[in-house]
Amino acid sequence: MAVYTHVTANDIAEFLEAFDVGEVVSFKGIAEGVENSNYLLATTKDKFILTLFEKRVNEDDLPFFMNLMKHLSDKGINCAEPVADKNGEVLKTLCGRPTALIGFLNGLSVTKPSAKNCRDLGIAMAEMHLAVADFDMSRANDLSLAGWVELAEKCETRADECKQGLSAIVHNEMEFLKDAWPNNLPEGIIHADLFTDNVFFLDDELSGLIDYYFSCHDALAYDVAICINAWCFEEDGSFNATKAANLVKGYQSIRPLTDEEIDALPILCRGSAMRFLLTRLYDWLNQVEGALVKVKDPLEYLSKLQFHQKVKSAGEYGVETS
Repeated sequence: MAVYTHVTANDIAEFLEAFDVGEVVSFKGIAEGVENSNYLLATTKDKFILTLFEKRVNEDDLPFFMNLMKHLSDKGINCAEPVADKNGEVLKTLCGRPTALIGFLNGLSVTKPSAKNCRDLGIAMAEMHLAVADFDMSRANDLSLAGWVELAEKCETRADECKQGLSAIVHNEMEFLKDAWPNNLPEGIIHADLFTDNVFFLDDELSGLIDYYFSCHDALAYDVAICINAWCFEEDGSFNATKAANLVKGYQSIRPLTDEEIDALPILCRGSAMRFLLTRLYDWLNQVEGALVKVKDPLEYLSKLQFHQKVKSAGEYGVETS
C-alpha cells in the first residue's frame, strides 16, 4: 500500500454517496506498500480501506482481483472483501483512478514473526491454494521469468548506482534463471505477495490475508518460496531454518508438496529473491516525486539471493526431503 493520488474529504464524501456505508468520519493515507494509493477510512458505520489503482495496474485485471477476494470469502477464507455500492458494483472511479472500497480486516501484522506465525502462515496459504482450485478466472503472472528479463533490461545500465557491481550480478543471475527455472510444477492461483504486512494476527492467531493485487496463475510452490524469503530471514540478514521448516510443515499439513516441488525450492527461492530485488531496484531508480511511499531497500534481496545461490537442496532450509 502507498499513496500516489491525494484525495480530499469532499472527494471521499461524494464517492461514498453511492454506498450504504454511512458518512465519512476520518481518513488517513497508508504509506506501506508500493503499487496503489490506499487510505484507511472510518465512517459512521464501519472502517474500510479505500484503494485507488494506479497506472502500473492493468485495469483489465481488476475484475479478477475483485472476484478472487469474493470467491475466497465465500469459501470461508478470512480475507478482506470488496464492498458493493447500491447498484451492486464494486469498481468505481475516484480522482480519475479506478477505485474499490474494501472491507476492513481486524488484526495486526507482525514485524518479528515467530516459528508459530510461520507455521500458521503455511497453513493459511495452503488453504487459500485449495480454495481457489475451482475459481473460474485466471491471470498470467506479469512478474515471473519473462517479467524479470524485462525489468533487468530496464535496470542493468543504472544498477551500479545502487551498488557497484550490481549490474553484473543481475545479468549473471538472469542467465542462470533462464536456463534453470522449472516449468513442470503443479500450478494454480497464488497470492504472490504474502509479506508480513499482508498477513494479520489477533492474540497470536492468524486472522486473515489481505492485498491480493499481485495474485496470478503460477507454480504453487513459488508462493512458498516468496514466503520463505519474506518470513525466514532475521533483521541481521541471517537465515532461520526453524522458521522455514515450520512454514513448510504448516503448508504440507494441508497440501503436501510433491518431490519435484521440494527439489525445486532452492531455484524458486532464487527466483523469488530476484523478483523482489528487481522490482525494488526499479522503484529505487525511478522514485515518484511527492508520493507518500516508503521505497524499500533492493540490497536486502541481494543478500537473500546470495544466500540462496549457495543452497544445494531444500534440506538446507530445514525442509524434510525424501
